[in-house]
Order: sequence, then structure tokens, then C-alpha cells
Amino acid sequence: MSLIRSDTQLNQKSYYEVSVQRPDALAPLEDTLDADVVVVGAGFSGLSAALELAQRGLSVVVLEADRIGSGASGRNGGQAIVGYASGMGPFEQQLGAADAQRAWDMSIDAIDLIDARIAAHGIECDRVKGYVYVADSPRKAFALHEEMEGLKRRGIAVDWAEGADLPRLINSPRYVAAGREQCSGHLHPLKYALGLARAAQAAGVRIFEHTPVTALQRGATLVASTPKGQVRARFGVLAGNCMLPEYGPRVAPEVAPRIMPVGTYIVGTAPLDPELCARLIPRNAAVCDNNFVLDYFRFSADARLLFGGRVSYTTRTPTRLEDLMRRRMGLVFPQLGNVPIEYVWGGFVDISMNRAPDFGRLGDNLYYLQGFSGHGVALTGLAGKLVAEAVAGQAERFDVYARLKHRRFPGGALLRTPSLALGMLWHRLRDVL
Repeated sequence: MSLIRSDTQLNQKSYYEVSVQRPDALAPLEDTLDADVVVVGAGFSGLSAALELAQRGLSVVVLEADRIGSGASGRNGGQAIVGYASGMGPFEQQLGAADAQRAWDMSIDAIDLIDARIAAHGIECDRVKGYVYVADSPRKAFALHEEMEGLKRRGIAVDWAEGADLPRLINSPRYVAAGREQCSGHLHPLKYALGLARAAQAAGVRIFEHTPVTALQRGATLVASTPKGQVRARFGVLAGNCMLPEYGPRVAPEVAPRIMPVGTYIVGTAPLDPELCARLIPRNAAVCDNNFVLDYFRFSADARLLFGGRVSYTTRTPTRLEDLMRRRMGLVFPQLGNVPIEYVWGGFVDISMNRAPDFGRLGDNLYYLQGFSGHGVALTGLAGKLVAEAVAGQAERFDVYARLKHRRFPGGALLRTPSLALGMLWHRLRDVL
């Protein structure tokens, strides 16, 4: 099965695509170019790396198999979240307290970097601060309270609510407790991706769309081959995450088995009454529950509920997807049970076994960035900056992440997807208990 074909189909009714005006497509590469750095992938991490490298005076070429932001960067829930999908456990266990704290501090830097880039480059992307974490059972409320106490110990102010006080943070019968913090928030991801691309181009980056990398020759000079051209470069950055093997299965065979593609899906309603939106989610926060198979949602700038969840670990889109998503949305906000759904879309994100980010090197001059595991809106930007620092000879911050050890998903090429699907079924059963 081709993930790319399926992935393209999943983006036919995307709210993000219809709410932006894309520039004309950039020409594909049909030549041989020389550059200091070749970047594979024009999503958040690739564009961030390209921008940072160009600002350091390096010549950069970005090769994108589809269009800028056409993958996870332009389709996700738009939630920019502090911290890591894994929690701090892998960092503390593998790196020790001091470097775990550095990793936490860098996750704060990742949020700040978004706002700095928006300001520096005039990126209009509907940026909103504020994030609400919710729990739908007493057991999960206890776990959520512990998580919120952990945020407070790390210096994040948290507003806690439960019982009759809950509507102050979220007005939903599904939840029993909620915590709000003001560091995380949300944005329009495709507007942000296109803004990063404009900034990179203004800094001198050359971007080629519809230019998949089909092979990569390693050595002191890297040679990235495409259907009609090639790029020779001193350094390379692989930023295609789970979609990279679809075009070049041998580009990075060592690291590809350490991540898995997970389908995630979002619906967008018709525009709602802004007063109703303000009652349902006061102060326009983004929201996510603490289930393993979670729901996440927020309001768009034009007052649509963008409701995500219903993941697939088999790469197959669930049948009757719109009905399934409407039912989940109705459990959260019964008032919206009959509201028209105008957009349904999805795509694949990459997850690592332990849900921690997987950044590293292949040889001395080829870097890879993957394993964002649902926290990519913020971490991808940081990843791009860290790899630019490493290329420039300042690898200390990058190496905090590169020291994390990651395992391959079990089962090999044939069995790892079914094995993961079975494991996720167990977690779904736990979520309903």
C-alpha cells in the first residue's frame, strides 16, 4: 500500500488548504546544483533548518516531494504544546536530571521561537495563547492533577478546575477535571508553514516542489538524486519523517524503522456563533484530553470547531469517518451534535517507540529529525534551529537529543504495523475503563 496515495486523498477536504491562498507551485529541480546544505522536506523542521542555516550564511537547497507544508506540518491540529509526548521519563532515565532539565527548558524555547519568528517575519497565522488539559474519569483526573503539579514544579502556572467550577475552563459534560496553562496554545499550521517558506526564500534558500529524493549517496560530498536532477552538498538534513521512505526507501534505512506512520483525522464544522464558542471554551484555548488515544480540539479564527482524534495505526482510513468524528464531537459538546461538518481531512504523523523525539547523525555530515509524536508544531522549529547550530559547529544542544536511545518497532516490515495495532487496541480498552 502506498502511504503517499492514501495521504494525498486524505487532504482533499482540508479546512487549512481552503483557508489559505497558496502561491503558484515552485518548479521541480531539473538540474545539478551545488550547495552547502541540502534539506529533504519542506515542512516545519526542514523549513526551520533551511532558514536558520541561510541566516548563518550557508547556501541551502530544499527538496520537497509534494508541496510546501503538504504533509503533517500543514494538516495537524495546530496545537503548539510545551514538553514532550513521552513526558520527561525517557530524558530523566537516559540523560540524568541536569540534561533532562535542559531538554525541558528547550521545549519552552520551542514555544518562544514560534512567536519570535511570527514577529520577525510578519507571519499571520491566527496565533492564540492558552491550553486546557482535560480528564474524563476520576482515575484520569488524578493522573492529570499529578501532571499539572509537575508543570507547576517546572515553573508553569496552572489554573485547576473540577466539579461545578469546571465550566470556567471548559463547558462540557464529558470531563470531570481540567487544568489550563498559558505557555502552550494554537495557530493555523499551514499559514505558519507558508510564512516560514517565504522567510527562508527571502534569506536566499532555494526550494523545489514536486521533487522527491529517490537516492542519497553518502560521503564527504552528499549527492541527493531526484527524478530529473541532483544536489551535491557538504551537509544534509533529512526532514521527511514517516513519508521519506515512500520515495527513497534506501535514503535512511537505519532510522526509518524507529518511527511509525499514524493516521490522525480532523473535522471542521460550519462557522458557529462566537458567543457560543466563548461559552464552550472560555478564552479560546486549545484543548486535549489525557487518554492514550486522545481527542484534541480548538476553534478556528472564523469560529469553526476543529475537532481531531480517531487515530489509525494500520494506515487505513476508518470507514464512515465523518460519522465517527461527529459522534465523538457530540460526546464533548452535545450542543453541536447537529452542526454541519464542512471539512474532513487527515494525514500521517510519525511516532517513536517511546514517544520521545529522535534526532541524530548518520556519519559526520548527514542529520535526521523525526519522532515528533504529536508535539511537532513547536518541536520541529526547535529541531531545525538545533541542527543548524550543529552544522555550524555548535552541537551541544543538538546532542542532548542525539544521546537518547531509540528502538525499532518490533515485527519487521511485515509484522510491525499489525503488532502496533494490537498494542493500541489494549490502550483503547484502558481508556474506557
